[in-house]
Amino acid sequence: MRRRTFLASAAGTLAAPMVLSARQPNERLNVAVIGCGGRGAANLAGVAAENVVALCDVNRAAIGAAASRFPRAAHYADFRRLFDERERAFDAVVVSTCEHTHAHATLRALRAGKHVYCEKPLTHNVWEARLIRTEAAKTKLATQMGTQIHATDNYRRVVELVKAGAIGGVTEAHVWVGRAWGLQSAEDAKKNGDIVHATDRPTEDVRPPADLDWDLWLGGAPARPFNPVYVPGPKWYRWWAFGNGTMSDLGSHWNDLPFWALDLKAPTSIEASGPLPPHPEIAPASMQATYRFPARGSMPAVTMTWYQGANKPPAWTARTIPQWGSGVLFVGSRGMLLADYSRHLLLPENQFADFARPLPSIPKSLGHYTEWIHAAKTGAPTTCNFEYAGWLTEANHLGNVAYRVGKKLDWDAAAMRATNAPEADALIRREYRRGWELA
Repeated sequence: MRRRTFLASAAGTLAAPMVLSARQPNERLNVAVIGCGGRGAANLAGVAAENVVALCDVNRAAIGAAASRFPRAAHYADFRRLFDERERAFDAVVVSTCEHTHAHATLRALRAGKHVYCEKPLTHNVWEARLIRTEAAKTKLATQMGTQIHATDNYRRVVELVKAGAIGGVTEAHVWVGRAWGLQSAEDAKKNGDIVHATDRPTEDVRPPADLDWDLWLGGAPARPFNPVYVPGPKWYRWWAFGNGTMSDLGSHWNDLPFWALDLKAPTSIEASGPLPPHPEIAPASMQATYRFPARGSMPAVTMTWYQGANKPPAWTARTIPQWGSGVLFVGSRGMLLADYSRHLLLPENQFADFARPLPSIPKSLGHYTEWIHAAKTGAPTTCNFEYAGWLTEANHLGNVAYRVGKKLDWDAAAMRATNAPEADALIRREYRRGWELA
């Protein structure tokens, strides 16, 4: 097992790590996996061909299941210990914890000089997204957020069409998803496939499952008694303390396409609508948020609107486009482009019957996990690195902030604040429990 080299000062404090990668592309990386159940199990399978040397999870049952496949890996419950034990030799980290602890594990990995793959969304709030993005920029580490759909050929062909001007200058993008994980009636929850119906924070003190370390699961979130309405996932998605509802979950996948195709970064304003008043504990099932982005190079200013649950774009409601359950609609000066994960259409179809498509220009992906592993070994770029994913994550969170504040936000990206809504500050950054601070 290869070791990393660290430089320490005479006082014994840790200085900047020397980043080492496998010397040859066919040499296996030593990988630590934080979060082994749920999405973590899928991510673990994605890197299983590498040398998995450490397994970390707050649930002993999840570690047990993973250890049956990787019996030589070390076991941890607290990922802070994983990074504190400097004699541990590993090159890369896969972070698959719940959303509210992503930044805590990822920041430690970056500062320890480890390549990082982090499940989406990258962070729990805007400030964390900015922190992780700027920290990653200081390194030459391979980073990737878990937006697996980004690696598909379909997304690549859509991006090529938009960038080639197939539908002219795009001034509108509409993104909608049918999922409605959030605050809704028990009847609607059952119809929409939700599995929890609690509408207020439980107060009773329920004993956690024997395998679960509830205090570690909470991480930096405010302390509260265990209750089965929070775990396992996807129950926690809907609670503001731990997740951000459908927006931060599926926004990572669906807003990814317009962000990529239209070279988006920071919006200048965000406004949102949904059930009023916003629930203090639980994200909404149905809502929408509208972002305005300035012109970028030769691309005109664009308005992007997100719809979830019962909310749909006007063209969908008017049935002037195919009734896809989820999709992205680009509206340009010469036509429209409709896409989802696996297909796309130029509209009106008769107008584009003889359209000559541009030759593919975006190389085929090695695979979302393979791309990151290859980058860690060779220094090659990744397509969902933390620079790109950080901007996308910030925007997704801002949609929820605008909804919860209840007003249009005039966004100063450089200052990371809404100039007209100081009350938004409390939602842009959170306070952490002692021992879980980020700085």
